[in-house]
Amino acid sequence: MESTLASFDGLQALPRLGGMARPDGVAIVSERFWAFAGVDGTLREGAMPAPHERLAKVPLVRGLVRLGLSLSPLFRRGGVAKARERLLLAGAVAASLLFAFLPHRLSLIAGVAVTLALIVWLLRGRTLALHGAEHRAIAAAEERRLAETWRGGARPTRFAARCGTNFAALVFPVALALQRVWPFAPTVYASAAVVILSIALTMELWLAVEASKRRLARAFLLPGLGLQRLTTKEPRLDETRVALRAVQSVLSRELAA
Repeated sequence: MESTLASFDGLQALPRLGGMARPDGVAIVSERFWAFAGVDGTLREGAMPAPHERLAKVPLVRGLVRLGLSLSPLFRRGGVAKARERLLLAGAVAASLLFAFLPHRLSLIAGVAVTLALIVWLLRGRTLALHGAEHRAIAAAEERRLAETWRGGARPTRFAARCGTNFAALVFPVALALQRVWPFAPTVYASAAVVILSIALTMELWLAVEASKRRLARAFLLPGLGLQRLTTKEPRLDETRVALRAVQSVLSRELAA
């Protein structure tokens, strides 16, 4: 493993990586492949779905497509989540739409309660430490310090600018602002439209921040980076190695393709 990681460190360019922490392991994804390394030593691998070329260029739509593809390993059969977990996530999404039939105050309270419960559920067990390990492994790839990180001689940051926590920190204020100016009566369809449009607008903002080199643009990431102090923990070396095994799998297939 260490020799393979060292060979990646010597390369000038590597594919861009993302990831997802789970209570029992870490998923690492590239544009074409994903791998899930379990804390029990298991490794699951798969291919990412290819985006439709035309949809990937349409404003608002392209962000939704990109987000949907990034969640593919979580929702697809044979992915990183069990059938019961997929049903629970789908139920949480459906519940948030049904809250549109409640009075505004009750709808807001119910939405916040479901969101907090979902966050607690997603971050259960060892997820916080494995979340930090996921960020550390990706940073090690970007800094070409994979082998050194595997040995424990380097500890790249456990915070990440591209983390979904940063996206969540942006989407909530966007959704609240959109609700205030939304001109239509609250129905299940209007509620769904607000949710979808909020996500699409946030993704456009997210893509613009990623593409910008100005420091002012990076300020949009500060709330999410601060929130990561709660959604990550300093990982142990064995937890970092779990994430590095997934990185090794994805990079090996990317570079062999």
